Amino acid sequence: MAKSLFVCQSCGAEHRKWMGQCPDCGGWNSIAEQVIEAAAMRAAGKGKVLPTSAITDISSENSPRRSTCIEELDRVLGGGLVQGSAVLIGGDPGIGKSTLLLQAAARLAESSACDGAVLYITGEESMQQVNLRGQRIGTMHKRLQLASGCELESILATIDKTRPTAVIIDSIQTTVSNRLTSAPGTVSQVRDCSAALIQQAKQTGHALVLVGHVTKDGALAGPRVLEHMVDAVIYFEGDRGHAHRILRTVKNRFGPAGEIGVFEMSDAGLIGIRDASRLFLAERARDVPGSVVLACMEGTRPLLVEVQALIAPTVYATPKRSAVGVDGGRVAMLTAVLERRIGLPLSQHDVYINVAGGARIIEPAVDLAVLLAMLSAYRERPVAEDIVVFGEVGLTGEVRPVGQPEVRAKEAANLGFARVLLPKENHQRVQKANIIANMRIDRQIPLALMPVRHLSEAAQTLFTTA
Repeated sequence: MAKSLFVCQSCGAEHRKWMGQCPDCGGWNSIAEQVIEAAAMRAAGKGKVLPTSAITDISSENSPRRSTCIEELDRVLGGGLVQGSAVLIGGDPGIGKSTLLLQAAARLAESSACDGAVLYITGEESMQQVNLRGQRIGTMHKRLQLASGCELESILATIDKTRPTAVIIDSIQTTVSNRLTSAPGTVSQVRDCSAALIQQAKQTGHALVLVGHVTKDGALAGPRVLEHMVDAVIYFEGDRGHAHRILRTVKNRFGPAGEIGVFEMSDAGLIGIRDASRLFLAERARDVPGSVVLACMEGTRPLLVEVQALIAPTVYATPKRSAVGVDGGRVAMLTAVLERRIGLPLSQHDVYINVAGGARIIEPAVDLAVLLAMLSAYRERPVAEDIVVFGEVGLTGEVRPVGQPEVRAKEAANLGFARVLLPKENHQRVQKANIIANMRIDRQIPLALMPVRHLSEAAQTLFTTA
């Protein structure tokens, strides 16, 4: 006899009755009824002994990476697609997930490293729609095979017959199994369909790429267990008001997590941007109060971005603390540090922080740039345009060291910056690197370092040397 179970579509928690709010994750209206078919009991008995091998006797040479021939995508994947791996890509609707994967599928099909077809299975569009996009962005190749369908059993049979090098499922939320009676996109459908596709990829050795929907908060929809099942989780970030897109790795079993790839949206598809720092600083405001250039790290990649601050008298009983591109809670904390340690009366002022260009910075090295941008905006004194800053700031105002300072300083020197304001503990490492600032072809000078220990010292150094 069939039984009903109420499952939260956000966290996968199971309940005996319907509730308006899930007690596990706190989500509202996320609990849906699912019919559970009575399953036969597994036959009891002794399990089969699994074969074992010494870890030193196992070779990884038979699992090479296959380059997608898109440099920025390969960077995010850690060098390319690994044979038998499963990759999950999520992002807002219309941000470019299908476009980028269609480009990658065509480049992979054209490459000599591809020893079979590349199978692109779409459950949201018809093959004619994919063909029209392919003609527009130039991704037409005979070894790129298209299929349209949502039934899991048919998809598995098609993959087994085609034996492709790589498989792209667009999207996993549209895939349904005939063995389940629940609706497409529910926890049970997403979990079971993903498990079957990943198991087949491990057995046959093809690379699997799953496209996932995201919620209004930007997180991947469906059960959290899906992110644990795959080998890599990649998020597509970007603003429709900007032409560039950022591909960020949050999990990668075959490479560094936190790596980013920068793309620019054009009529011919997504174009990789190798020199991302120049893109984010292309329209930088010069000689304007409240603007500071930050040298940050995204994975293994140095990146220069502009941090902007605006401070205005408030008209509310409680002043506003608004931030775009950085954590709002951290900005509120840094505002309190600036008010307490430097003595700025910000309790009657609204504070607005923005990372220009739509970038999102999550590392603590942004602290010093945010504080100095706020200080510059309040005092109406611009920061010199040839200065780059980085450093973490504690609650007592001390400037703490950050990782890979010499890489940050070298990126600043390559883009023509002459001075770096950095934590005192990072000074020796950068000094040993002996970095030369590439100001002009006929003028190359050693990069000037300005080490500081405290926020007050940083403020004094910055505005006395500007």
